[in-house]
Amino acid sequence: MNHLNYPTPDTFTRAKSAELFETAKTYFPGGVHSPVRAFKSVQGPPVFFERGEGCHLFDVDGQAYVDFCCSWGPLILGHVHPEVVERVQKTVANGMSFVAPTPHDNLIGKLVLDNHRYIEMIRFVSSGTEAVMSALRLARGVTGKSKVIKFEGCYHGHVDSLLVKAGSGLVTFGISTSAGIPESFAAETIVVPLGDEEALASALQQYAGEVACVIIEPIPANNGLLIQQQEFLQYLRKVTRDHGVLLIFDEVISGFRVGFEGAAGLYGIQPDIITFGKIIGGGMPVGAYAASREIMEQVAPVGPVYQAGTLSANPVAMAAGFATLTELLKPGIYQELEAKTTRFTARLQAYCDQKGYDMSFPQAGSIFWPTFTRETIRKSSDIDDAGMRLFKVMHLECLKRGVYFGPSGYEVGFISSAHTENDLDFAASQIEASLDVVFGK
Repeated sequence: MNHLNYPTPDTFTRAKSAELFETAKTYFPGGVHSPVRAFKSVQGPPVFFERGEGCHLFDVDGQAYVDFCCSWGPLILGHVHPEVVERVQKTVANGMSFVAPTPHDNLIGKLVLDNHRYIEMIRFVSSGTEAVMSALRLARGVTGKSKVIKFEGCYHGHVDSLLVKAGSGLVTFGISTSAGIPESFAAETIVVPLGDEEALASALQQYAGEVACVIIEPIPANNGLLIQQQEFLQYLRKVTRDHGVLLIFDEVISGFRVGFEGAAGLYGIQPDIITFGKIIGGGMPVGAYAASREIMEQVAPVGPVYQAGTLSANPVAMAAGFATLTELLKPGIYQELEAKTTRFTARLQAYCDQKGYDMSFPQAGSIFWPTFTRETIRKSSDIDDAGMRLFKVMHLECLKRGVYFGPSGYEVGFISSAHTENDLDFAASQIEASLDVVFGK
């Protein structure tokens, strides 16, 4: 596969990327527009990319990489999928923004609602963070209550009241993790340990009559891949109903990734509100929140909960999303994605077992996580910092061999329909070589 110009440890360079990064730092805070892109958790300057095709990325130094970041998940069909590109180009040729309804809205709305049994109405926004922000406001508006319960280790975007960590104790008010967030905002959020039924029940009892909603990533994938037991999610659904509290599934990552109906469909659980992002825009900036007709008709202009956006349901984003979701409805695509991912992670696990490397590769559908332990991790507090130091070495060694992971050991990997068995075999061999360096073998 050398025709793709994969780097090797002897040829790898970031000369042009480094030059661009130095210039970028004079224009933008830290030289980037989102913190993880600065490569602070790994080594060297960030790689600047100029092109993607299928499962490959191509950097400004002319090197190719097998891409397991996939734009943090939305590129489930790979880069520049022909059906998506064709629909986007036709749409762009007719105009990029009208700040008015377009037929694209109806097309994608019908497609989603006809094929997702857990929602009846949907509202499009411009990002996953905006979707979560809107869902929280909706939950508070519907219930007339103000407090939110979230779980330690689940990330819901940079919403002020959710950018919090737990204080000391089993059930605590949130403590803000960013400057610029008043503690009064954080205090509206109650943080409990992930997967802890006792703590959840205690929080709901302690703050009875004050809690609007409980929000969770049903498949937490922003702080490692913390796969939850189905029994806990079922308990979560039951106890929130018992207390008259709305349940929000944040499916910005898992939605349309582990199945067309996301984690709700995978586990057979009906949340009250679901937030979407990533895949629903086919790589374009987009998000959405959805629920029953009764709940969604509380949103303006029908109801009293205000939410608006100049670029909401942008026609280009809607076109990209419609093309992507249409492909995902073709028979067998999710089964093929999961089978490819299972084969890939099984090969890596077998290699680590043979070598005695302390690693495992938890998986949910086409999401996987290379983690430096054999223990099952269901809470972020169980992640060992030593593993992050090992990932730092692995990340650089993989870059040198033409394999691209997101620049943080807490981030997960994604496989797309564009990853062929040959691509995955090549990537696996390079990851194996990288792990030999990590473990000094």
